[in-house]
Amino acid sequence: MKKAIYAFVLPFMISACGDGITENTMTVSGTVKGLKKGTLYLQHLPDSALVVVDSLEVKGDGSFSFQTEIESPEIFYLYLNKKDNNDLNDRITFFGEPGTITINTSWNTFDTNAEISGSETHKKLEEYRKHMSTINMRNLELLQKSVANEVPLDSLQLDSLQRQSDRNTQRGYLFAINFALNNKDSYVAPYIAVSEIANANVKYLDSINNSLTPEVAGSKYGRLLDEHIAALKN
Repeated sequence: MKKAIYAFVLPFMISACGDGITENTMTVSGTVKGLKKGTLYLQHLPDSALVVVDSLEVKGDGSFSFQTEIESPEIFYLYLNKKDNNDLNDRITFFGEPGTITINTSWNTFDTNAEISGSETHKKLEEYRKHMSTINMRNLELLQKSVANEVPLDSLQLDSLQRQSDRNTQRGYLFAINFALNNKDSYVAPYIAVSEIANANVKYLDSINNSLTPEVAGSKYGRLLDEHIAALKN
């Protein structure tokens, strides 16, 4: 009986091992609605230069699929070369992680209406961005008030707008710090620290760094945060 079970299970084990999928495999697939012809690129930043991980010529229905091994969750980019001599709206930013990530979007609004699922880290990043967008919009409103007037504002009015902008910017910093501290078990925490508030007071960056779980601290952005703090202290 044991031999029969072993004989039955073995082919499936061989198949599972042979398809190249491991616990560190990330599969990115989906559809670009309306895309009949173009080239899609999966990109990331291993250091300071953008690198193409893989590429795919899309023909027909706009479906695509990429597969790559990743050391730990990090930011990836899905870039579409539409061959229209226009680089605007051609790159989707997402937080990649092992597992299957689905990205569905449209050809003409490639980066603005993308629906991304399958990455818990990306979901957390979207939560952060949603709140920060209100802060950024407020700063934009204050900037427009300072320049878009038929009658130029006097120095007192400009100073008032500047103080409001400074306070709003400070709100953004405090929110980013608190968000990272409250999500110490998410890979988004060190990413926010090194990409959004790298010039914050080192004591706040230290607090974020010291709060990270061991797994997150050992990730790509965890190591970058640790190196950044060491550089600031030196």
